[in-house]
Amino acid sequence: MIPAPPQGPGVYPPFPAPPVEGRGKRIGWGIGIAVAVAVLVCGGGTAALVGIGISATGSLQEHAEASVGDYLGALRDKRYDEAYGMLCDDAQDDESPAEFRSRVTGEQAITRWTFGDLDFTTLTLPVDVTYSGGDTGELDAVLKQDTGGTGGLELCRLGE
Repeated sequence: MIPAPPQGPGVYPPFPAPPVEGRGKRIGWGIGIAVAVAVLVCGGGTAALVGIGISATGSLQEHAEASVGDYLGALRDKRYDEAYGMLCDDAQDDESPAEFRSRVTGEQAITRWTFGDLDFTTLTLPVDVTYSGGDTGELDAVLKQDTGGTGGLELCRLGE
């Protein structure tokens, strides 16, 4: 069989332009999906940062309470050399072990304590204390990070 002759001039092609039906929907879906992915990624990152912040805050509070609690426990149990060793370097530079022992033995003994919320900007922990005579008071424990050793928190001052 012989093929049909080609179309002559003036004949219209079956599609003068490519079909556009559905193209706008596909672009809209593509943009929508891209925006949704961006929101999920950014939202997930934000949630992760918030979670890390909350975890770090709780951890810092626990470390502060442990440092001050260990110090107060050593004083209560009359382990003065151990308590002196828990002080930050600045506090140890200001006072010799003998001066420290003389000072703390002359003060009223603390028998019980509870902690407030750590101030993260000043690293100050409020401590409600009960003295051996039954009196109560509120002290502030000023802490500092140990940069030369463990990196933990050390007590620098406990007072009003």
